[in-house]
Amino acid sequence: MNNPMVEKNIGEMSRALARTKDPELVESFLRCLLTPAEITDIAARWALVKALDQKIPQREIAKDLGLSLCKITRGSRELKKPDSGFRRILDIFQESEKENN
Repeated sequence: MNNPMVEKNIGEMSRALARTKDPELVESFLRCLLTPAEITDIAARWALVKALDQKIPQREIAKDLGLSLCKITRGSRELKKPDSGFRRILDIFQESEKENN
């Protein structure tokens, strides 16, 4: 991005979110920060990452989530990158789910 204001503010939010241990607070913050359309879009992208991880075919994901193949391909490419943020967060989520079950 290389926009200093964006980089500064994303960094600050990331650090604040990483420090909280309260998922309800994070959810409340996201619902205050984002519009309903942005929340829907982010939720679909998270569902996309989980579906890709489950090896669901891209065309099926597109149909189920109403996403373009272009978005799905981008998500797939991001998930495969070395040290992918998608992969790391997905692994943290899956480990947390195992601990809670």
